[in-house]
Amino acid sequence: MSEFRFAVNVLPKPGILDPQGRAVEGSLGHLGIAGVSAVRVGRRVELTVEAPDEGAAAAIAERLASELLANPLIEAHGVERIA
Repeated sequence: MSEFRFAVNVLPKPGILDPQGRAVEGSLGHLGIAGVSAVRVGRRVELTVEAPDEGAAAAIAERLASELLANPLIEAHGVERIA
């Protein structure tokens, strides 16, 4: 068995209201920052998976992302391998 590190990134789906993203975007002017738009706020979950190979570990990380970490009705997710 080997250990593999993954990050699961979860964001609201396009078209879903993102009040945190709007709040951040609304604060940019107060900071004197221009040219930034379409701010979306999500979360990142990092995890270590013990599995016989990278493919099996990636399948576990994807299952966790789709069944536990993201709400498929309103959130999109991506799984990436990290060092």
